[in-house]
Amino acid sequence: MARRDEAAARAAYELADVEASRDTHSVSDAPSVESHKAASGYMKSFVFGGLDGIITTFAVVAGASGGDFSTEVILALGLSSLFADALSMGVGDALSSKSEMEAALKEKDREGWEYDNYLEGEIKEMVEIYEAKGVSREDARLVITTLAKYKDVFVDLMLKDELGLDVPDEDDNPWVDGMVTFGAFVCFGFIPLVAYIALAPLALDSHVLFLVACVLTAVTLFALGAIKSSVTERSWLMSGSETLSLGGAVAAVSYLIGWAVEGSL
Repeated sequence: MARRDEAAARAAYELADVEASRDTHSVSDAPSVESHKAASGYMKSFVFGGLDGIITTFAVVAGASGGDFSTEVILALGLSSLFADALSMGVGDALSSKSEMEAALKEKDREGWEYDNYLEGEIKEMVEIYEAKGVSREDARLVITTLAKYKDVFVDLMLKDELGLDVPDEDDNPWVDGMVTFGAFVCFGFIPLVAYIALAPLALDSHVLFLVACVLTAVTLFALGAIKSSVTERSWLMSGSETLSLGGAVAAVSYLIGWAVEGSL
């Protein structure tokens, strides 16, 4: 299905370029809505799964380093935490997405049943909703009664405007979201442990390894924050800096707790 180029539309908005914005409203052969939504959903799972993975694992490494644990212990704690948390995150994401889908589909069935049995009541509700948004009663009734001629469109509209629920796509698979979250968690969560594994033959001091892990983690946190801007529509520099700052704060707290506990024993 032909539709406008959304990426170009966003760029025009960021630059306040009215002419470019007008150009994006001309019909183009951009990807379909379904593929765009799927890519956006997977990107969200990828970015936030990766952020959870690297911050969680680095917090474990920082706490263990603050406690002056050996490299072997840090690796054992980091790896066990990495895979346990990744499984938990992946399954949790899949189950929560599945529950949301099932709830939305159940409500969609109910709205469809109400459409079949009391259409006038549903029209009245929708008119009142649009009136509350500032649309005149006459215009709201004209729009709603027109849309009410098309059951599927009207039911989806009721689901969104009455209940605030997004209509699930038929090909949505929550387990794919869970797998993306799990994979991103493991891949990025492994970054803080790379120094301890790759540099193990050099027999470096654990504090040196921790510094290397800090640098690798900082670079990755900033990069993930920059990638996150594609989902949140924020400046990549601000998003990267914010993610780096928050991740650093979490690591600092973990390190200090480990240091305090080690000092008290």
